[in-house]
Amino acid sequence: MKAYSHLSAEERIRIDELRNRDGLGVRQITLRIGRDKATVSREPKRGLWFASNENDSYRPYRPYRPKRLKTGPWTCRPFYSAMTAQRKAETRARRSRRPLRMSYSPLLAWVMDALRKGWTPERIEGRLKVEWPDDPRMRISHECLYRWIYAKPQRALDLRQYLPRGKRHRTRSKGRRSKGPRIPMRVPIAERPERVGPRREFGHYESDTAVGSAPSKRCGDTQVERKSRRLFARFIEDKSAPATARAEYDIYKDIPAPARIDRTWDNGTESSCHVLVDEALGMLTYYADPYSSYQRGTNENRNGRIRRYLPKRTSFDDLTDEDLQAIVDEINDTPMKVLDWETPNEVWYRELGKVMSKTSHPKTGVALTN
Repeated sequence: MKAYSHLSAEERIRIDELRNRDGLGVRQITLRIGRDKATVSREPKRGLWFASNENDSYRPYRPYRPKRLKTGPWTCRPFYSAMTAQRKAETRARRSRRPLRMSYSPLLAWVMDALRKGWTPERIEGRLKVEWPDDPRMRISHECLYRWIYAKPQRALDLRQYLPRGKRHRTRSKGRRSKGPRIPMRVPIAERPERVGPRREFGHYESDTAVGSAPSKRCGDTQVERKSRRLFARFIEDKSAPATARAEYDIYKDIPAPARIDRTWDNGTESSCHVLVDEALGMLTYYADPYSSYQRGTNENRNGRIRRYLPKRTSFDDLTDEDLQAIVDEINDTPMKVLDWETPNEVWYRELGKVMSKTSHPKTGVALTN
C-alpha cells in the first residue's frame, strides 16, 4: 500500500534553495528531492512570503493600510520562504479538526436503519432535527450523507441499493454535447418563454418514455403537468415516433385546450413526429439541452415514482393499461411537500377550474390521422 507523508523542514529548505537560489522549475526540483510533482507545485503557494508581512505598519488589521503594499521594489514580488512554509504547516497541524460525522455510533445506527426503510438522505437530514433538536452530534446534511454512501469504505455495504434511484455512480447535474441525430423542426428550451420556468402558469408539461426490459419493445409514454405535478401515462407497443405521437394525442385530446399549452421533451428520437401532435392539438413543443435531464426534473421525478412500482429490467408485457392507471392514480393521490402537502390531483382540478372559468371554448383540436 502506498504511504503518504508531509514535507519535512529539511525538504522545504531544499525547495527554497533550488527555487530561489538556483532558479529551478517544478520538474527539476521534483527530480532532485524525489517528491511527486503535485506536492512540489502546491508547496510554493502555501509558503509565499511578502515583505510587508513583517512590517507592523502594513498589518491587515489597520483598515487604512492595504493588506500587502503594492509599491516599492521590496514589496512588489512575493517569494517562497522555507521558514514561512514550515510555520504555516505547524499551525495547520495544531489546528483542531472536526471529527467525521458518521464516526458517532448512535448517528450511524440511526442512519443505517433509516436507509433500510427507503428514506432519502434529505428526509433523514430533516427528521434528525426533529427527533434530536438539542443534540448537535445527531446531525448530517444530505450532501454529506450522499458522499458517505458513495465513498470507497462503504462500497462493500452497497448502500446505494437503499436510495430511490440506486445509481451505481453519482452523476453530474450538467450535460454534455449531443452526438445523436437532430429532430426535425426542433425548438430548443432556450426559446421557451421565461414565465414557464417558475411554474406559476398552468398548462405546461414535460414528456418522456419509460422503457421496459428487453427483448420486449413495450414501453410507457409519460406526461407531467409542471405546476400540479399530475402524471399521465399510456402503454405503447414500441418506442417509435408514430406510436409515441398517437399516445400523446390520446392523452392530450381529453384535456381542455387552455390547460395544454406546451410540453418539453428530451432529445430522444421517439418525439420526431411532434409536429403532428402540435398541429392536431394546437400545442408547442420545446426540447431540453442534450444530456440535461435536470431541465425536465418534474418528469424525471414522476418516472422515478413509477420505477418504485415497476423497477428497471421489469417487463411490461404482462401489464394492462388498467394496471398502469392504478399506479398513476396512486401517485397522483400522494401528498407532496412541494405542493404544501396537497396531492397533484387536488392542485390539478383547482387550477383546471380556474382556467376553465376564464374561457368559453374549453376544447379545440382536430383528429390525428395517419
